[in-house]
Amino acid sequence: MNGELSARAVREGEYILENNCTVREAAAYFNVSKSTLHQDVSVRLKKVDVDLYNEVHKILAYHFSVRHLRGGEATKNKYKK
Repeated sequence: MNGELSARAVREGEYILENNCTVREAAAYFNVSKSTLHQDVSVRLKKVDVDLYNEVHKILAYHFSVRHLRGGEATKNKYKK
């Protein structure tokens, strides 16, 4: 794997871990697509740093488990205005 891709995956993983952010927020911060960021932190990061991958995966799993709640709240707020 390219060293630059590995380094990017680690930077993205550390950012998600430090800020407890979603894939969308991290992708916007790094100016990459959601698909690219997800590929980096779910596939590439696992090959580079398993411990960091496990921590990031916990955060992403949490966000995945509550996304239906956030979506409902966003829709509620949209039509409330």
